[in-house]
Amino acid sequence: MKLSDVTTLTFDCYGTLIDWESGMIAALTPLTDRLPAPLSRNAILQAHARHESEQQRQTPAKPYRDLLAVVYKRLAEEWGVPATWDECLRYGLSVGDWPAFPDTPEALAYLKQHYTLVILSNVDNQSFAASNRRLGIVFDAVFTAEDTGAYKPSLSGFHYMLDKLAARGIGKESILHTAESLFHDHGPANAIGLASCWIHRRHAEEGFGATMDPGRTPRYDLRFTSMAALAEAHRRERAGG
Repeated sequence: MKLSDVTTLTFDCYGTLIDWESGMIAALTPLTDRLPAPLSRNAILQAHARHESEQQRQTPAKPYRDLLAVVYKRLAEEWGVPATWDECLRYGLSVGDWPAFPDTPEALAYLKQHYTLVILSNVDNQSFAASNRRLGIVFDAVFTAEDTGAYKPSLSGFHYMLDKLAARGIGKESILHTAESLFHDHGPANAIGLASCWIHRRHAEEGFGATMDPGRTPRYDLRFTSMAALAEAHRRERAGG
């Protein structure tokens, strides 16, 4: 597959454009500082992934900022450390503080010149608006779990997005879904016949971090280790390289 085969890039945001793992680790510090023995970064992220995924299944209509507050409470319970509800709520509001990957803004600014750019994200609109200020562009469409009433890997959000884009004359064959998470994004993309590009941010690390193990590795059409590498591949393709 060539990047020139499509006109629209649909993005997962957190883990792909925003460095949510670094953001989580920083925002969880009040909790992890109380642990009697330190946990590894991956152990913290994997515990977060378990509780987040379970809560998303149980309460798909709950806004992400509120869902994160519950995740914080569950982590405190699992680790046997105290946490007030106010502290849980502050964690839920930390999404806007999570940093963009350093290469993201420049890559998006370049890709904006050549593609329709769309977000499909497992957050609420308030949280994404705070993150969007770090990304530096205006997306052509933004679809959040708050809009769709479901969290990925549910197919509901993908169908919602495809219906909205089809109404604008953008067919599935013109879309490349671009994401880090094999669990949240590439598995569902396979299920609905959507081409996908793996931004493998965790290529130098073991495990799946803040996402669940997908089990069998989904198929993907393209793979890059950063957004900068994706943008550079497009430049080379345009230049005939």
